[in-house]
Amino acid sequence: MGNVGGVTDFEAIRESMPRLVPFVKTLGLEYLELSEGRAVLRLADQAAFHNHVGGPHAGAIFTLAESASGAVVIGSFEDLLGRVTPLAASAEIAYTKLQKGPVTAEALLGRPAAEVRRELDETGRTVQFPVTVQMRDEAGDDTSHMTISWALRPHR
Repeated sequence: MGNVGGVTDFEAIRESMPRLVPFVKTLGLEYLELSEGRAVLRLADQAAFHNHVGGPHAGAIFTLAESASGAVVIGSFEDLLGRVTPLAASAEIAYTKLQKGPVTAEALLGRPAAEVRRELDETGRTVQFPVTVQMRDEAGDDTSHMTISWALRPHR
């Protein structure tokens, strides 16, 4: 996907996500930034995604946040995909301010990638870790936040 000579090619990951995850393409999510431990995605303001109060539907915001968290996981552990399957295990979201207009989601890996890798190598078992996601409006005000528990499950 995006690992060339042991170095993660974040641009290749950004370009391939809409093909690998069709719902990303359906919502037209934009990958603004991607690096190990951090991803920033944007959901444009589209009437088709609005709720009854004229903002983005809660499900669209949830999908944006989950997609940003998945991008962090792929960006941080892409080189392990031949031996593990990343899975979202659980999620908790809080909508704290009425969102209007486009939404930006910033996802951060909740544990150092090296620590997750070390635990995976030492135990050979599924490793779980959090990813936190903060959603903001165009003014940069926080509108919602999510914590997703991800797992790297070794292939058997």
